[in-house]
Amino acid sequence: MTDPALSPAKVLIVDDEPNILLSLQFLMKKAGYAVRTAKDGEEALAEIAREMPDIVLLDVMMPKLDGFSVCQRIKSDPALAGVRVVMLTARGRDVEREKGLSLGADDYITKPFSTKDAIDRVATLLARPVKPA
Repeated sequence: MTDPALSPAKVLIVDDEPNILLSLQFLMKKAGYAVRTAKDGEEALAEIAREMPDIVLLDVMMPKLDGFSVCQRIKSDPALAGVRVVMLTARGRDVEREKGLSLGADDYITKPFSTKDAIDRVATLLARPVKPA
């Protein structure tokens, strides 16, 4: 049996843009994380229900269910209190950033972003203690 403390952190990447999904998946796997992907908000919630991730990289603008709605559902569910959420968006305006953070997002990255910055921010968030619900 493997020690859960030694298993890689679980990252769920949610984006409807295939190029962003593939590049983030590649980078996160290369950084040593266990990675799963979803292409919209509904698929993201199904993946989270199947296996709880440690962190979700979540696009804001997606079909079916946007990232703000997904973030709100994650953060309002006590069973998911330990899941960190990083919002990814092309909308860099302060109002969108404030909305994401007010819904409980742990960080907010504006596209286009530096891949090194994204990996560093994920590592920093995963190293922090989980915020109490």
